[in-house]
Amino acid sequence: MPRTQHREEQSRLAAHGTCRACAHTTAPFLSLGELPLANALVDPALPVAAESRFPLTLTLCPACSLVQLAESVDPARLFRHYVYQTSVSPGFVDHARELAERMIVERRLGPASRVIEIASNDGYLLQHYLAARIPVLGIEPARNIAELARRRGIDTVAEFFSRDLAAQLSRDGHRADVIHAHNVLAHVPDLDGVVAGMAAILADDGVAVIEAPYLLDLVDNLEFDTVYHEHLCYFALTPLVPLLARHGLQIAGVERIAVHGGSLRLFARRAGGLEQDAAVAAMLARERAWGVSDAATYVRFADAVIAFRPVLRDYLEDLRRGGKSIAAYGASAKGATLLNYCGIGTETVDFVVDRSPLKLGLVMPGVRLPILPVEELLARQPNFVLLLAWNFAGEIMRQQAEYRRRGGRFVVPVPKPAILEE
Repeated sequence: MPRTQHREEQSRLAAHGTCRACAHTTAPFLSLGELPLANALVDPALPVAAESRFPLTLTLCPACSLVQLAESVDPARLFRHYVYQTSVSPGFVDHARELAERMIVERRLGPASRVIEIASNDGYLLQHYLAARIPVLGIEPARNIAELARRRGIDTVAEFFSRDLAAQLSRDGHRADVIHAHNVLAHVPDLDGVVAGMAAILADDGVAVIEAPYLLDLVDNLEFDTVYHEHLCYFALTPLVPLLARHGLQIAGVERIAVHGGSLRLFARRAGGLEQDAAVAAMLARERAWGVSDAATYVRFADAVIAFRPVLRDYLEDLRRGGKSIAAYGASAKGATLLNYCGIGTETVDFVVDRSPLKLGLVMPGVRLPILPVEELLARQPNFVLLLAWNFAGEIMRQQAEYRRRGGRFVVPVPKPAILEE
């Protein structure tokens, strides 16, 4: 990269020596090096030297136990044009439908109610409320994705959610009986502003449903590939309790769900005499015993990540012996982190397939693997497929039953590389 361009890219980074949740000084424990932006899929005509790379370093706040990145990349660069379309996963759409149906019943929602989703993507969730004749509003900063939602009839504001936007929505009469914030808190540099905004538009008796990948699953299952520049924070329940409390919100319930390799689902309401939920108290106690505030927990994780890199490379090289071929499934952000950190490119993997039409014809950042339609698995019948989107393993295995019937085999990379039999 030319030196002047490098300086320009670095100027788009904001270093964070203080915690995004409580402003305490943080301590780094794992550097993955300088990696390309995970969702910045590349036109194959772009020279490799022109790709931008940014530091990717995990830190721990010793005061509130929030794990987070040391730097922030300009959100406009990350999210104004986006290639992740949630609706390409039938399993995730079903997950959203089940939750919407549950909330309609539990909250007794109807035509006089309102549901707002922050980071609403292509309307994968709000479409289910709309089908039940419940008014909805989506907030989605990616303009191309917001347009997809509008085509479904979902009123969508193509802006970043913030304290100021929430104040404007509140003045315009947009108060929510249910706020959904799924896989978004991890993406925002201004945690206080977003949580304050949620409190500003939540109806007095409303509920905020928050989902976020769970830190304990990330550490225990060596899911380091879920670390990338879009994911600024990695949440346990412990730091979320005081974060929400500062804005008058209390966690009235918590559940563990299987999506994205293990996630938390929180139900937050306005504080006001609520006793602490038993499930919340139990999870906080488990996190203390696990070592959520102990620096040694994260040092052990960092050591395991460093040790993993040659293990995956050697495993794939062994598979290729004897002329065997390897492809990959899922041009995912986690795939970009895994491949770039481990140094796995076209010398090992021939191509990657994906269901999203927004990704086809591009190449994976850094490693330059071409992204092809999923039909190429049957057309080319590689011997092995590295499952980069391992969080959708069951769904993908079912979809690719014919590939497997012909002898193709899937390899899951983490927590240790292995061939999936079922």
